[in-house]
Amino acid sequence: MKKVLVLEDEANIRSFVVINLRRSGYEPIEADCGEMALEQLRRHPDIRVALLDVMLPDIDGFEVCRRIRASNTRIGIIMLTARSQEMDKVTGLMTGADDYVTKPFSPAELTARIDALFRRTGGEQDAEDTGEIRQGPFRLNTRNRTLEKNGEHVRLTQIEFSIIKYFMDNPGKALSREDILNEVWGRDYFGELKIVDVNIRRLRIKIEDDPTMPAYITTVWGYGYKWGL
Repeated sequence: MKKVLVLEDEANIRSFVVINLRRSGYEPIEADCGEMALEQLRRHPDIRVALLDVMLPDIDGFEVCRRIRASNTRIGIIMLTARSQEMDKVTGLMTGADDYVTKPFSPAELTARIDALFRRTGGEQDAEDTGEIRQGPFRLNTRNRTLEKNGEHVRLTQIEFSIIKYFMDNPGKALSREDILNEVWGRDYFGELKIVDVNIRRLRIKIEDDPTMPAYITTVWGYGYKWGL
């Protein structure tokens, strides 16, 4: 059974999510506060996707996300927020979330987002992904899904790994935001393009010598991004 952590302090919303996840073939693991969510993750290390509410009675969802990412880069994380402000979405993504859903949301939308993350975080290996890609100071291991720069390990989420791999498979080619969104999140993803920009910002912090003057992931103004060495 595919396990999903559901962190939501409002019992009626949590129950609604849990019922719909079970109908879709998932096994929900419930938590009503941040500390309980972290304990559930310790008890169930095979949880592959976490739904994190932002507003919680103890620590907020952003802090829970940061703590998860400090030790786990493979789990998929979706932030659930009742607030639609741009800053909340960006904050969630910058703390390590892969996606966000704004309340109220439909069961079909939430399930589609979870399905997409399961595909990306499940560790499925393409037939050709049995070796590595070396470009400049970078070595991308497509079997272990890891990245090194100058021999030093770079901690990437599974979404970040997919973006880097797409870039390294297309060196020097301008890739539109739509190209990246379709390749990494899937063509059935109906979120916003800004999720690409925020993930690129996160990646630049991790791999660039100076993120304010990127040399590896450069912006193609009005279009998208390009990987060049």
